[in-house]
Amino acid sequence: MASADHQGRKDPTDISRADGAPSTATSCPVHSHTTEELKRNGLRKGLGRHRDYVKISVPEGKGNKLPSEWWKTIIALVYAVLNLVLTTVMITVVHERVPPKESSPPLPDKFFDYVDRVQWAFTVTEVNGMVLVSIWAIQWLFHRYRAIVGRRYLFILGTLYMYRCITMYVTTLPVPGMHMVCAPKLYGDSEAKLQRVLQLLSGGGLSINGSHLLCGDFLYSGHTVILTLTYLFIKEYSPRSFWWYHLVCWLMAAVGVVCILVAHEHYTVDVVVAYFITTRLFYWYHTMANLQTLKCSPNNYLTHTWWNPVFNFFERNIMTQVPCSFCWPMTWPPACLKNPCKKYSMVQSGREE
Repeated sequence: MASADHQGRKDPTDISRADGAPSTATSCPVHSHTTEELKRNGLRKGLGRHRDYVKISVPEGKGNKLPSEWWKTIIALVYAVLNLVLTTVMITVVHERVPPKESSPPLPDKFFDYVDRVQWAFTVTEVNGMVLVSIWAIQWLFHRYRAIVGRRYLFILGTLYMYRCITMYVTTLPVPGMHMVCAPKLYGDSEAKLQRVLQLLSGGGLSINGSHLLCGDFLYSGHTVILTLTYLFIKEYSPRSFWWYHLVCWLMAAVGVVCILVAHEHYTVDVVVAYFITTRLFYWYHTMANLQTLKCSPNNYLTHTWWNPVFNFFERNIMTQVPCSFCWPMTWPPACLKNPCKKYSMVQSGREE
């Protein structure tokens, strides 16, 4: 039998509708407190006056700083460098298979039919690419979570160039224009091929410095990969309010991609495929990274990618979206600048007195 103290009072844990009908709230799990817990917390009187308090359970560790794990970033760097070297070797191999332009003329391309070649256009592409990469390097250097962001960039870049090795090797296209000058073939001279690989690596694969005179690396465009991927990372890891900054970087990337075609250095399909693969891989990776709570869902087909185990290795301890937080790369300044990537609305609750 209830004591006299409880005869005229409803149990705080008894939830019912105002019209007397039974509540359906029991179908959802709620956090209820026993009377003893309320006494210990000193909330029994407050709960009697205000029935609108809701306990919000905050997962442990959410407020902690995201772990840097630089050793994982170094692994991603090694992975990217290996694929870049492999790409350079593959360019040297494919160059030997490119048919002479006198016997195999360029393939028909609709863009080339309407736009004549501009000789200096490819220089604009490479200058824009170098400027964008420099901007991204400075932004990355000042990012608080540069280790996490860096390994994401390196892993995606390395994977894109690994795909490029495959597409270049399986399908060797003829040169896209009669203006192209290809270095003479070496056939079985392995030492000379190694020198070409080193020359390509030393010049960063750029034509502007005269280090890239090989042909065959058409499908798909590596310049489009760099321009597109760098812009996507610049936008993703900078404040949303910096629309002017994003616009300038987008214009640089877009002009650089268009100038590839204006210079007739790649077929249109090379640029289209490069853009598609780069954007899809970026979106897939960041969807999985920002929505890791769905990784156990049977309907999440993104986990069927071959690189999902590598993703789990890199992102195991990053269970939330990486905030746009910036600080000095050195440790001597005590304060850091912080700018949120997105605007979050505060949870508000109305209370009936």
